Amino acid sequence: MTGAIHARTTATRRPRRGTDNRRRRPMKLKTLAKVMATTATLALATNANAADIAVIAGSAQDAFFNIVKKGVDDAALVVQANGGKVTYLTVPNYDNFGPDLVGLINTAISQNVQGIAIPIWVPDAQVPALQEAAKKGIKIMMYNSGGENREKVSGINYFGSEEKTAGVAGGAYMAKHGAKKIMCVIHVPGAVNLETRCNGVEEGAKANGATVVKLPLPANLDANAAGTAEAIKAELLKDPTVDAVITLGSPVADAAALAIQQAGVGDKVKLGTFDMSAAVLGRIKDGSQAMAIDQQPYAQSFLATTMLAANIDFGIELPTVPVLTGPAIVDSSNVEAALGGVGKGAR
Repeated sequence: MTGAIHARTTATRRPRRGTDNRRRRPMKLKTLAKVMATTATLALATNANAADIAVIAGSAQDAFFNIVKKGVDDAALVVQANGGKVTYLTVPNYDNFGPDLVGLINTAISQNVQGIAIPIWVPDAQVPALQEAAKKGIKIMMYNSGGENREKVSGINYFGSEEKTAGVAGGAYMAKHGAKKIMCVIHVPGAVNLETRCNGVEEGAKANGATVVKLPLPANLDANAAGTAEAIKAELLKDPTVDAVITLGSPVADAAALAIQQAGVGDKVKLGTFDMSAAVLGRIKDGSQAMAIDQQPYAQSFLATTMLAANIDFGIELPTVPVLTGPAIVDSSNVEAALGGVGKGAR
């Protein structure tokens, strides 16, 4: 074996005739140039076909969408690695929700994107706009809300929780843990996903011997924690039979916690919420809040973004439709496990 290696090595080092070297060198350079040109052409073709997508989300003032954006940002690294592009578009607030969402859809269309990832919160406004986008060949991926409208807008898939199911779970939990009259706070009246959640809370509570009263807040209070707290406190003082409050978003839970404290009813009014934050989990840990319903928004936006790009780039589709990311109840029994994810901005 050693001799054979030595023999090949010796042969390799044998000098060639000068005429051969002169002839072969230009051939090597020519071959290299062809390879480089082919590679450049393939790279241009790949970039031309790479996914260019828009992800439409709620207000940046809404803490829930900090988690959604982290999912999008992490997904964008995957999309960019394949030569693609992700544009993140948000409504300014929830005062003009439906028209603002349509405006973002039209913006995405005007940017000639190949795909749109979007929740459907206001079907009457959004469905016709998304149908027009689909007619132009834009692929639609859905997340967070409105999965029941997927076929209407030719959506590829839906990543999220079923709002009614989550609401039923929340209402049942509160009733089973002693609540008799639950106030469900709707912080964006008219948002179908929130209305559906509250309807679910009512159903779950009723099935377990409790009643629900709904408190729709003015839309302009959504980013006003003090105003939201005052509105909830006023209702608690008006109706002392309310012994539980469930909110439909974690920032509203912060306001509700303040309202319960200011109303002096912390010893008898239980607090629950949809979605999580460090503050929510801190209250669950110290016993001042009963539970939170997690729908995993990071997973929703990360999966919707990456799978939309994968469909555009590679024709990939998942056989499971929809892909559910919740609901999951977080309470004192499992709060420690959720705290780590919140600390990293992903829960």
